[in-house]
Amino acid sequence: MQLTDSIDNIKGIGEKTTALYRKLKINTIENLLEHYPRYYLTYAEPVDIAEAPIGERVAVRATVNSYVEVKKLRTLNVTTFTAKDYTGSIKMLWFNSPYIKKVFHVGQTYIFVGTITIRNYQKVMEHPEYYTEAKYLEKRKELQPVYPLTEGLTNKRIQKDMKAVGGVIHEMEEYLPMDIPERFGLMEYREAVRQIHFPLDYDQLEQARHRLIFDEFFLFLLAMRRLELHRAKVENHFAIGEGTYWKQLVDSLPYALTNAQQRVLEEIRGDLTGDSVMNRLVQGDVGSGKTIVAVLALLMVAESGYQGAFMAPTEVLAVQHYETVKKLLESFDIRVELLVGSTPLKEKRRIYQGLEHQDIDIIIGTHALIQDKIQYQNLALVITDEQHRFGVHQREKLANKGKEPHVLVMSATPIPRTLAIILYGDLDISIMNEMPASRLPIKNCVVGAESRITAYHFIEKEVAKGHQAYVICPMVEGSEAVEMENVVDYAGTLRTSLSPYIQVEYLHGKMSAGEKAQIMERFYANEIQVLVSTTVIEVGIDNPNATVIMIENAERFGLAQLHQLRGRVGRGKDQSYCIMINTSDQEEAKERLDVLYQSNDGFHIANEDLRLRGPGDFFGVRQSGEVLFRLADIYSHADILKQAQEAIGHLEAQNYNFEDICHYKLSAKLDMIL
Repeated sequence: MQLTDSIDNIKGIGEKTTALYRKLKINTIENLLEHYPRYYLTYAEPVDIAEAPIGERVAVRATVNSYVEVKKLRTLNVTTFTAKDYTGSIKMLWFNSPYIKKVFHVGQTYIFVGTITIRNYQKVMEHPEYYTEAKYLEKRKELQPVYPLTEGLTNKRIQKDMKAVGGVIHEMEEYLPMDIPERFGLMEYREAVRQIHFPLDYDQLEQARHRLIFDEFFLFLLAMRRLELHRAKVENHFAIGEGTYWKQLVDSLPYALTNAQQRVLEEIRGDLTGDSVMNRLVQGDVGSGKTIVAVLALLMVAESGYQGAFMAPTEVLAVQHYETVKKLLESFDIRVELLVGSTPLKEKRRIYQGLEHQDIDIIIGTHALIQDKIQYQNLALVITDEQHRFGVHQREKLANKGKEPHVLVMSATPIPRTLAIILYGDLDISIMNEMPASRLPIKNCVVGAESRITAYHFIEKEVAKGHQAYVICPMVEGSEAVEMENVVDYAGTLRTSLSPYIQVEYLHGKMSAGEKAQIMERFYANEIQVLVSTTVIEVGIDNPNATVIMIENAERFGLAQLHQLRGRVGRGKDQSYCIMINTSDQEEAKERLDVLYQSNDGFHIANEDLRLRGPGDFFGVRQSGEVLFRLADIYSHADILKQAQEAIGHLEAQNYNFEDICHYKLSAKLDMIL
């Protein structure tokens, strides 16, 4: 077996499993070995039932003290019994596992491992692992990897396949240039891969993770350095003049631009009329008014006779941007169109022709805007969300359609400036840290689950004033076995809990683009007063009439994500509110949520997030970090990020040729990033 062999060369893998692996972009043996665990299950010393914390994975030593019962609950078989120790009792619960009845008998003692919840004032452990004393002693020596999965692919399957290919790890070559591994005390690459999958102990695992996290940061920073060198050579071929349209639009706005908006606009104008192609990041807090700055830049380009493209991360947001831009530019002789995945084929063909013959000045849409089949006549500016950062290959695709365009990246993810400079080293950075004067600060509150009914009454009062509300839940699919609210069931709960005149609907990522668009149109029209949603509404949705957002299981979200969610309200002239429901009794969760309670400043929140998260937790579930990385997190691993930056500096001092990468493996990895 070789690293380049197809995944279906592994014994026991057929067409079905191969297709599942391909969903995870795993096509070869090497791809599988580079599919790293998300976290590790460890087996700690059992604790007393009375001391066992709620919401954490723990082990308890308990004796079965009731007969096993199997009951029918709707479509589920529920198996339960009670176990106890000298400090208290706990209920064990399984769904659709009738075989459990034959396993346990009164008087038997086991060690049960699982997460404890509270149901009807009683501690409950759902689907626990269970071991005899002797088996548990063996388990305590293990670190069990848990891998990212796709539906239909189990962790056991990946563990089995990983063992089958473990012997090929010795073929994996060191690819970091020059003396980097030795200089920075890094574990050898192949040994790091071995230890990440089959750790001998905590120390070896920590060294392996450090090496692979370093690699992710190093590769990213190396790619940014290459982009920076590439950018320095690109001449501005577009004769974009001062123009008057953008000034007319500014004068017609019902509000004055903030000082921050004016400053950033001047920086963009300087780029568009300068000698080199613009590559700029505008980093603005939620609600700071980035969109109007983007529209003004598009207007400058269109007035000068060029085309502009505005890419959004979702169809819902693309449609919203389109409606906004159309309305703002209706008094100008500017042709604006929308192109998304759900655009009918006949309409797509018309738009393709319009772009090719420059019958369209501004096109707004999703990532479809840079597909091969689209040809632009005179594309001068591409504005893109941070989720659609352009790499060299994507820029080349656009360059082949004409001259290389200006690129403006809009980001609402607040990260400390020092990290922004590192991560966006290939871009000039503009900071928009000032809110429009007309916007009132959002009032925040963090409450426990017992305050839900009070929160419902508050939502009713706001709806009675003509306003609307969001309710955010972490899950899509309902499961009796999971004690977390989900959108479908929660919407049903709200329909029975709120006044009958309040229209409640739900929105989640598994709905079709058409369904989402229809729901959002009805929400904007106030035909829906309460929208129950997953984090699909996190990015950019703008409904000024929504004044309340209630976030269930708020402790499950990262601070940056909570801040993004909160930014869906406070977008109009009325007072807005954010209600965070904390269902955890952990002090850490309370401290984190208190940061959101105390501040609406995204940049302050980002720094506090960095402070609170510290060096990271290797053996727990990672919080939401930068999606650019599999293991690395710019907050938790800031020290390794700094080390990787020092490595790039060392290469520069040694006159390393960043543009001519010799090692094929390093070159291939950079191509994947770029």
